[in-house]
Amino acid sequence: MHQLKQLVCQFLKMKLISDLNQLDNVVRKQEAVLVLFGGRECHVCHAIKPKLEEAVAEQFPKMAMVYVDCHETTDICSQKGVLSLPTVQVYFTGQRFIELVRTFSVPQLMQQIERPYHMLFSEV
Repeated sequence: MHQLKQLVCQFLKMKLISDLNQLDNVVRKQEAVLVLFGGRECHVCHAIKPKLEEAVAEQFPKMAMVYVDCHETTDICSQKGVLSLPTVQVYFTGQRFIELVRTFSVPQLMQQIERPYHMLFSEV
């Protein structure tokens, strides 16, 4: 079971976004998207990324995950209003529902995602 979980988490890694059009297309086409804005010199970003990948893959399997390196693509970060790292933005049906900046926990984020995610994907 543990090996299966590792395989799933490896498969569901965050996709690297390199331009604004690419990010906008993902947000527009996917019903649920988590965007992590980080940077190569942001140690917190590197520490939280695998934890986010695992938690989202486990709890919200229909949510797409993408990563934006703000040191490489400053234009995306400025267009999205990202001034501090790490920043997480969560979109549902193309609209930003959640934004957490610098000090947040993975459980806190998972709790905030839970209600809108289940409302969107519940089979009523």
